Amino acid sequence: MFSLSLSFALLATRLVSLARAADVNFTFDIANDVVAPDGFERVGVINNGIFPGTLIQANKNDVLHIQTNNLLTDPTMRRSLTIHWHGLFQMRTASEDGPAFVNQCPVSPGHSYTYDIPLNGQAGTYWYHSHLASQYVDGLRGPLVIYDPEDPHLGLYDIDDETTVITLADWYHLPSVGIAAKFLQQKPFHEPIADSGLINGKGRFIGGPQVDWARVNVVAGKRYRFRCINMSGYAQYTFAIAGHSMTIIEVDGVSHEPLTVDSFVILVAQRYSFVLNADQPVDNYWISAPLEEHHQGDNPNLDANNVHAVLHYEGAPDADPTGAPDFNSKDPLQEHRLVPVFNPEAPGGAGPADHSIDLKFQEEVNATTGDRIWTINGLSYISPDLPTLLNILSNNFTGMGSFAPNENTIVLNFNETVELVIHGSAGGHTHPFHLHGHAFSIVQGMEGPKNFVNPPQRGKYVVGIGGSTVIIRFRADNPGPWFLHCHIDWHLEAGLAVVFAEAPPEERAGPQSLIIKQEYLDLCPIYNALPKELQ
Repeated sequence: MFSLSLSFALLATRLVSLARAADVNFTFDIANDVVAPDGFERVGVINNGIFPGTLIQANKNDVLHIQTNNLLTDPTMRRSLTIHWHGLFQMRTASEDGPAFVNQCPVSPGHSYTYDIPLNGQAGTYWYHSHLASQYVDGLRGPLVIYDPEDPHLGLYDIDDETTVITLADWYHLPSVGIAAKFLQQKPFHEPIADSGLINGKGRFIGGPQVDWARVNVVAGKRYRFRCINMSGYAQYTFAIAGHSMTIIEVDGVSHEPLTVDSFVILVAQRYSFVLNADQPVDNYWISAPLEEHHQGDNPNLDANNVHAVLHYEGAPDADPTGAPDFNSKDPLQEHRLVPVFNPEAPGGAGPADHSIDLKFQEEVNATTGDRIWTINGLSYISPDLPTLLNILSNNFTGMGSFAPNENTIVLNFNETVELVIHGSAGGHTHPFHLHGHAFSIVQGMEGPKNFVNPPQRGKYVVGIGGSTVIIRFRADNPGPWFLHCHIDWHLEAGLAVVFAEAPPEERAGPQSLIIKQEYLDLCPIYNALPKELQ
């Protein structure tokens, strides 16, 4: 068993150092509530009775305390849960990151867990979602915004609050468990297609009711920082606002030099902050976000182009814009043009990395079961029974040989420069790969030249259609087990993931060792005592 005495001493020391930070408390009641964001009523996995879930707002030096109460009872969906706080680095708090069986055991039905997360000066636009199987597709997802009173772009905007958060989501009428099983087990292995696309929790499907479009209110003459978050399980969007340009200032929590565009593609789990000047005639303007999912014609309910909201100027009629949405982009975002404001050079500069890792992915069929799988370097990820974090802390897992082959776990040494070369057979998709615990530099993207001087930085990246090669770099300065996976949730279900066991000795002891609390250690015994149907 892992010794608690050292753990509690470290926790007490840490709490003293955080005494000047504000404690920000939230309560999440996760229940099987009925919601109808596109007019079709279904039972979901819902936070505090609303979709999207409760907006978390805090400042960059605060400490979040999110009491999560598991009230789930519906047997057609997973009844245990975890929550991942997407984009937060979790320095010394890898136990709070959320991925089931990488970082924690799930929270059992009828039980609670409080996620304690020091923000350590991190600011930007984030979100949260379940990280157990495909559960977040059923509704457990919501926005998270961390404000910076010293934001380098503060002079560019007047308004940045709860009214300027824009969420995009794909929405399914059927529970995720059943449609995931069909995808994995039945040919032609097509990913499940959403029934509708939503902006700020409102959308329409073919044959459904004419749900009112979400409305985003502005006042003429004001400048707004909008924070756009793609909370989908599968869909990517092309986002634009008729008659208005957008100046991008933040990408996945990282401040970038202002770049003005008239549209941008936003993949699963990505976020952009942009400044919009409300300088057009007082009127209503279409916000458009047509979505794309491979084989999207499989679902006759989906109208992929009919994803809209309304930018409403104060004083304009209380109505939709006149005329049909019609937007032709002349200046779309090209990702390689983004330049980070701080520490722009790639880790290690143009010199060789300390640790270069080649990751080749492809879709396959399991030779034994006949199921669809996705693999990286020939292995489809299968989680261990005991979370990777606890195997490192309690069972002294340190080297590559400690982990089972299908855990697909790669050990990194503390503070080394890591270069990932990601490539493979994309299968007609643009794969949004997400690395937990880090932001990283995109040395070679899907477009543009190789760049070590000032490449874009973000908390996720994408390997493009056709299997192009992407090169990213980061420094292994955050001890913990960190997931790297495709954020198309159906592909993660099929095993498209690896785990980095980053600096195992430093996870156990020293100034960056992990903070572990008794409430966390209690999760596994409670979960393991559950019958299979409640897990």
